[in-house]
Formats: sequence, C-alpha cells, structure tokens
Amino acid sequence: MKGNNKSIMTQLPAASGGKVTLMTFAGKYRYLTAAGCVLSGISAVIALFPYLCMWNVIKEVVLNRQSGLDGSSLIRWGWLAVGSSLLSMLIYFSALMCTHLSAFRTARNMKTVALHHLTLLPVGYFKREGSGKLRRIIDDGAGQTETYLAHQLPDLAGAVVTPAAVLVLLLVFDWRFGLISLIPMVIGVIFLGSMMGPGLAESMRQYQNALEDMNNEAVEYVRGIPVVKTFQQSVFSFKSFHDAILRYRDWAVNYAGSMRLPMCGYTVSINGIFAILIPAGFLLLGDAASGAPYTTAALDLTFYILFTPICVSMMNKIMWTSENTMAANDALKRILNILNEKPLPEPETPKVPKEFTVAFEQVSFSYQKEGPRAVDQVSIQVPQGSTAAVVGPSGGGKTTLVSLIPRFFDVDQGRITIGGVDVRDIGTSELMKLVSFVFQDCHLFKDTLLNNIRASRPEAGREEVLQAVKAARCEDIIEKMPNGLDTVVGTQGIYLSGGEVQRIALARAILKDAPIILLDEATAFADPDNEYLIQQAFEHLVKGKTVIMIAHRLSTVAHASQIFVMKEGRIAEQGNHQELVEKGGV
Repeated sequence: MKGNNKSIMTQLPAASGGKVTLMTFAGKYRYLTAAGCVLSGISAVIALFPYLCMWNVIKEVVLNRQSGLDGSSLIRWGWLAVGSSLLSMLIYFSALMCTHLSAFRTARNMKTVALHHLTLLPVGYFKREGSGKLRRIIDDGAGQTETYLAHQLPDLAGAVVTPAAVLVLLLVFDWRFGLISLIPMVIGVIFLGSMMGPGLAESMRQYQNALEDMNNEAVEYVRGIPVVKTFQQSVFSFKSFHDAILRYRDWAVNYAGSMRLPMCGYTVSINGIFAILIPAGFLLLGDAASGAPYTTAALDLTFYILFTPICVSMMNKIMWTSENTMAANDALKRILNILNEKPLPEPETPKVPKEFTVAFEQVSFSYQKEGPRAVDQVSIQVPQGSTAAVVGPSGGGKTTLVSLIPRFFDVDQGRITIGGVDVRDIGTSELMKLVSFVFQDCHLFKDTLLNNIRASRPEAGREEVLQAVKAARCEDIIEKMPNGLDTVVGTQGIYLSGGEVQRIALARAILKDAPIILLDEATAFADPDNEYLIQQAFEHLVKGKTVIMIAHRLSTVAHASQIFVMKEGRIAEQGNHQELVEKGGV
C-alpha cells in the first residue's frame, strides 16, 4: 500500500497541466475500473433480451390463439427471459465489485496524497483557506469521487452502450414506429443539452464554492460559540456565517428557477412517447385494416409499448450520470488545487544560526498580491536573551509580523534573520526546533495529557514531562484527572477550561526548550487564578530566551525591555514602558 501511494505521488508532479485524472489516483486499480465499465456495458445489452422474450410470448399467443398454443415454446421463452435477467444481474454485480474495489482505493489514495501534501505546506496556508473548507474538499471530495467511480461510472458506461442497441431494436421491427418513438427522445436531448452544457460546469463550480464557504463559516461559528455565549450575542453577530447561508440560498433558488423550464420540457418529452406513439399506432393500424398486416402491425406496436420505457430510463441515467461526472471532475480539480500549492522552498545548503538575535530588515508582506500590506517596511531587532513586546490595535499586523519568523508565510520584501542567518536559509525542521509558540487559541489532541505535552518533543521521557508540568504550574490539573498524565482529553467528560489548556500548552513549550519564544495573547482565555499561574510559568519559560510577546495593551507588557507599537502594519512607536508612557502611548 505504501509503495503504491509513493508511486502515485511521484506521478502527480509530472502530470500537471490538467493531465491528472481520477485514474491517476487509482494506480494499478484503474484496470478494475475499465473491466467494470466493460462488464456494465455487456450487462446493459443482455438486460434488453427479456423484453424480446416478452414480445415473443405475446406474439405466440396472438398468432396461435385459434390454432392452439404451444406451451413448450412459451415456457422456453419464459426461461430465456429469466436466464438473461439473472445473467445480466450477475454480470452487473461483477462490474460493481470491480468498480467498488477501484473506487475505494482511489478515494483512499486521494485522501492520503492530499493529506501528505498538506503536511508540507506552510502553516499560513491553513489560516488562509480555513479548516472547514479543506476538510470538505478532501473528505467530501474523495467521497464524491468514490460514489461516482463505484456506481455512476459503470452506469454511464451501460447508458452509453444501450442507445446503440436500442436504436437497432427501434428500427428493426417497424421503422415507422421507431422513428415516431425517436421524436420525443430527440426533443428530450435538446432540452437535456440546454441543461448539461458548459454552463452546468460553471454552475457546479459555484455550487461547490457556496457549500465550501458555508461549511467553512459554520466551523468558525461553532468554534466561536463560547464567545457568543460569554458576551450574550445573537447568531447574527456572526454576520459572515449568516451571509454565507444567504448566498447559498440565493444561488440555489436562482439555479432552480433557471432549470425549471428546460427540466419540465425534458420530463414531459421523454415521458410523452406514448402520447405520440399510440395515436400514430391507431393511424397505421387503420391503414392495415385487418388480416395478417393488421396483426403484424399490432404486434409491432405492442413491442414498442413494452420497449419504450427503457428509453426513458436510459435518458434519465445519462442525465444524472453526466451531472455526477461534472461534480466528480470539480471535486478532482479542487483536490488538485491543494496539490498544486507549493511548499516553501527549502535551502540547498541549510545554515544553522550560532546565536538567537531576531532581526527584521525592511520587511513587507501582504496576504494577496494586489492587496494591502499587512506588514509594511518594518525594521526592528530583538537581541538574544531579551524580551520584546508588540502592541497595538486589532488588525494592526502584530500576529502577522510574528508569524513571519517561523515562516508561516514568506516575506514579500526584506528579510528576517536569526543570529544573522536569513530564516529562508534555515531548514524547516531546524527552524521549528528554534521556535516555541504559545498562542491565545491553543488546541489539545484527543490523546493522553502525556502525549499532548510530549508533542513538542516526542522522544522526551516521562520524568522530563513531569518536570515541564511542574514548571508550567500544571500539577493541580494532573492531580484531579482520573488517570493523571495518562488521562485522555475529550473522552468520558474529560475537558479542560481555556486557562487550563493554556497551561498545558505552556508545559509543551517548556518541554521543547527552544531558544526563541513567541507569545500571542497567551492569557486571553484565562480566569484570574489561571492567569496568575500562567504568569508564574512564563518566568520559567522565558528565562534566558529571546522572547517576542503580542498584546493589545501597553500595561500588560510593562516588564519588556523594548516595546514596539504597530498601527496599520507599521511601527508607529518604540521604546521601553516608561518612555512610551511619557510619550502618551497606548
């Protein structure tokens, strides 16, 4: 399995420019998909045979009603109908077995390759795209293609083969009835073309975009429910979520309205074959008057009455599978968009800094190429072992500035150095070893507290973890847990408060023991008791380290050796606490 995934992943870069297909992800299992489609086509043709048997039974009864029926002939046709039906079902079952095996492997490979690629992308990519959107693209997209390959593609193969056989059968008995039966089908195809043309692909893209936006906003809303409840806000305080729902509603209503006339026309035309066939049959039967020609024409009409419902089923199958083909192709394109995202370039000859002074040199950065600069011409320096603070209003660029140090994003202009070495010249794994993060919104895995803390240094022993727990003032958290460090977070009602989560995150950072510490509003969700303990843990965490703190208020970082005030992406003021107070700083 692993070898198969690796071979697929090596094919993808070479198959750029629209050459990657679902079969690329299927690997060697693509031959099962092809076999399934062939078997489905054979099954579809054999499935027509019972209708011929039924017609022959009716023919025997009509032609021999006076001279006496041959029961053995009727029985033979009956058994042929049963046998062909069973054979068709057996072949179709074999086809689905083939396509299901291939579909499961294809969906698995899509998820594996996409998730592996995500691990190579910078952290900033996840912030830009949103976890809800990425989850839907990978999970729902792979599921959608799985359903398409397992069921709809073999059905499409059968639906494509069937028209050739149907056309022959429609014209071989009585070409007049055959042409009459084709008229509603041709009208249906015209209506179907108006719905399934290039516009449908664009509509499918808009539909998926609307779903992704709504899914992403829903995830953000659920995560923000504690804030809503805390500040007694209504659901409409999350305007972006509400707007996403309204956009989806407007799109769905407009699209349904635009499809109303062609869909009604299509449905009426393909289901209206009898409305033309039966009156035409009376006219043609009237011409035959009586006798053998009349009987033959009546039998032919009977065949078309029995057979034409297949045409309706065939047309519907083509319509739905064509739509699902577009949906599967759209899902594939979205996964390929993720795979086309380039990881940050790694240095050819990685360098390792000898000391840990952090310096920004004329750094500028914007989230979009033509968008406003989130960081604009910033030049600051934080000497090794000192503590610096970045303060200012929300949206001023504080978090963005600090995120550029570990290369969550790469700068557009200027450079950031650690010990005089450009961060772009430091290998990613080495850079991650140099920096510890404690953000205001920390997350714990559904795992033991031991493994949650040890995530920063997996090789650490249990005794080292206990020392980090003590330094982070987390002893009370561990003591109240039923299984201590081995308690699994998120099961059997085991949940931690925001402040407790923050302290566990501090234990994780202390265990890592990185020389550079980044703190982003680390006490934002802590109550007074937890905040006091967090402040005590900070003393151990920042000892001898290069520290950059983010805060909104000047008073919370009074102890910092230097403070930088950011407004609209620029450094508006800088100095120590006393100097900024004298200047009337925030």
